[in-house]
Amino acid sequence: MAASPTPGAIAYAIDAALYLNLTNACTLRCHFCPKHHGQWQVKGHPLELDRAPTFAQVVAAIGDPLPFREVVFCGLGEPTLRLPLLLDVARWLKEAGVARVRLNTDGLANLIYRRDTTAEMAGWIDALSVSLNAQDEATYVRHCDPSRPGAYAACKGFIRAATDHLPEVVATALDGLPGVDIEQCRRIAEDELGARFQARIYGQVG
Repeated sequence: MAASPTPGAIAYAIDAALYLNLTNACTLRCHFCPKHHGQWQVKGHPLELDRAPTFAQVVAAIGDPLPFREVVFCGLGEPTLRLPLLLDVARWLKEAGVARVRLNTDGLANLIYRRDTTAEMAGWIDALSVSLNAQDEATYVRHCDPSRPGAYAACKGFIRAATDHLPEVVATALDGLPGVDIEQCRRIAEDELGARFQARIYGQVG
């Protein structure tokens, strides 16, 4: 009899951070994402969920969050596609005394929900890491394959809006991804959008 597949982790620790995996769904189909190549593990943690977790399941998976340096909403899906759950868990974390709550996102929540979701995150999310990914729309579409038109402009708009509401906003791009001009991405993030910039290493996950 074949062994049952390992269920995906809802909460998983890497170094001093605890990561929360709310969904496998995504607004993008990034060609560089490991899940599109059959790889559902990050640093040995299986992340393919058999069902979307509830608030109670997420809290149970977290346990005591206080020993961690930060708690991060990040899996192999887009956390903001479960925005009500994300905000409920973020509130619970802050009320429990967690000093730093971070969200890794594709920056398309405002496009999806047709409102400024960054204002709703104020007070509950301390830091945003937003995947800008490219210096222009053509390069972004080539690598990220968005499901909705206007995604690149929406991502930039999300970053700009977030700087009005959240204390730390960082735009990221992958250094080494073909056609991506890291220095131009840096200039867009810092000069145009008012955010910090961080280059990530292409091929390195987690």
